[in-house]
Amino acid sequence: MTVVALTNFIEISEPDGTVQHRFQNGKPGQTILHRGVAYPYLSFIYQGAAKNRTGDNLESQLVLSANQISMNYAHQAVDLNYQIRVDSCSMNPSTFEVAKTLTTEYWLAASLSYDPEVIEVLLSSGIDAVGSNAPIRVLTTAIVGVLPTTASIRNL
Repeated sequence: MTVVALTNFIEISEPDGTVQHRFQNGKPGQTILHRGVAYPYLSFIYQGAAKNRTGDNLESQLVLSANQISMNYAHQAVDLNYQIRVDSCSMNPSTFEVAKTLTTEYWLAASLSYDPEVIEVLLSSGIDAVGSNAPIRVLTTAIVGVLPTTASIRNL
């Protein structure tokens, strides 16, 4: 039987990119180094990307235990429109160091709900197809390469 150790690392940033918090869910009570930075432990479950009910957006969730510490972090992230980077990594079972980063995802803290047992932070993709909201960014040739000069694009 093979044991595969997985850990999620979350990095919570302000809209301007200033990192506010970093957490991991792999080693209770300990700190793990990832990308050269220390990530302390916070009890959470990351539920990966899925389309929402209407099919117009991708969503994900962070599920935290209902306590004052988790509530403060969750409330702050949603109120201040924080961005959340999630790295899902496989760990070396003997040393519990990051062996390989499996995925890296970027989310926006959209809303939260809670009950006496859990806090759920809804993470949303940056582009909302219904509201036509997108992060403020101008596409330039330096970022994406050659851009078309018209909206008429054909495949020959």
